[in-house]
Amino acid sequence: MDQINTLKVIDMGIDTHQEPVVYMRSDCHICRSEGFTANSRVMLRYGENSVIATLNVVDEQVLSSGSAGLSKSAMQRLDVDDGAAVSVDHAPVVTSLAAVRKKIFGHKLSDQEITAIVEDIGDHRYSDIEIASFLSVCAGSRLDVDEIISLTQAMVACGKRLNWPDEAMVLDKHCIGGLPGNRTTPLVVSIVSAAGLTIPKTSSRAITSPAGTADTMEALTTVNLELNEIQRVVAETHACLVWGGAVNLSPADDLLIRIERALDLDGEGQLIASVLSKKIAAGSTHAVIDIPVGPTAKVRSQNDADRLSSLFTQVGAACGIQIRCLITDGSQPVGRGIGPVEEARDVLAVLQREHSAPQDLRERALFLAAHLFSLAYQERYEQGLERAIAILDEGKAWQQFQRILAAQGGMKALPDASYQHTEAATAAGTLTAIDNRQLARLAKLAGAPATAAAGLRLHARVGDKVTVGQPLFTLCSDTIGEQQYAMAFYRQSTIFTVEKER
Repeated sequence: MDQINTLKVIDMGIDTHQEPVVYMRSDCHICRSEGFTANSRVMLRYGENSVIATLNVVDEQVLSSGSAGLSKSAMQRLDVDDGAAVSVDHAPVVTSLAAVRKKIFGHKLSDQEITAIVEDIGDHRYSDIEIASFLSVCAGSRLDVDEIISLTQAMVACGKRLNWPDEAMVLDKHCIGGLPGNRTTPLVVSIVSAAGLTIPKTSSRAITSPAGTADTMEALTTVNLELNEIQRVVAETHACLVWGGAVNLSPADDLLIRIERALDLDGEGQLIASVLSKKIAAGSTHAVIDIPVGPTAKVRSQNDADRLSSLFTQVGAACGIQIRCLITDGSQPVGRGIGPVEEARDVLAVLQREHSAPQDLRERALFLAAHLFSLAYQERYEQGLERAIAILDEGKAWQQFQRILAAQGGMKALPDASYQHTEAATAAGTLTAIDNRQLARLAKLAGAPATAAAGLRLHARVGDKVTVGQPLFTLCSDTIGEQQYAMAFYRQSTIFTVEKER
């Protein structure tokens, strides 16, 4: 190793998410001689490992002379220890960025250009700013169907894949989101796999919502399983409920999702590619896609839903997976709980057939399970619905869910939030609307999904008569500061619309 271009490593203990960052003094000889400035991209090498990192320049007193601080992700990717020597050089030119600039000016991208972009993102050659640029320029229906197909295939190609050679049909389901509390996946997987059908469900964590399926399931059991563990669980139970990000099924997608979460952005083309790449990588052959439509859902109009449905079907067919899109009611939240633990309570209530279980969540899960049975058995929807109801009402789905959890490491006890505040109605009348987006934001400000027990529990639904002083919701948070922050937002917004009686 060239001693001139080396610096001694200091572990800064700074979490920069998945973006590697290097910290160097402003008077560092390498910075001065190479012309590096803040936000420069530099190549770090240690032994056989290398990583492109973003440079942060610090004052002289922060680091000792001849040293470089590394973020947690940089330390992990280089597999280096404190005190080791790393070399620092100019980062190689990332040629695929030219294709991003091409897209910025409105031109169509080729298969090769999209593949190069995805490979470079997956290899951590893009900074967070560059990933954000790519996501932004692809949002708002700026990708045509050919580009979405290329993006989907490229995202599958850059990761691992699950194979099920003994299964002619592998089922899956997905909801595109935008509807707080719509936690149907654990219910659908339990019902369908209880019938002996294979449905290995790999899910994402929340992007713009207070909880993703992986977040909710993590409150109940272990979701970070290796590929061989997933295969074991599926061999034992015909199903799994795990986090896809733990097994590198579509690694570029996980990097994109992290930036989407920061931007609060979920573009159409990226959404389709994200969903389908995970399905294909999981080995799925047939899937149903739930597309909720409502004035404050992710999809606002029937026309938008029809377009999304058509694109999902076309891209799926091109990639060898049969897709059935179901356009559903997205006018209000589903269930009572919003946030990982509160949504898990609803799932358990439905599976255990409790009298207080949210009926809308039960009915939605049965609807989706019935369509999967229809696909699997080539039967009418009504026959599939009868089959799904029988499995749930006879307790077979609850028994199956327990088997899945046992195979994944056992069932956890659900924690209670440290702080709970119940907000009451200030006017009497009929609850005519609940703003899905603002409700989701309220739950996130309370700490969901980072804090599993954070979120809220609804006490009223659209169409209910409410009186002054009647509880509308209970806010759950881990700290009093988060509770106050969330409630300040609530009082400045209009989440619940109550029309007074005439």
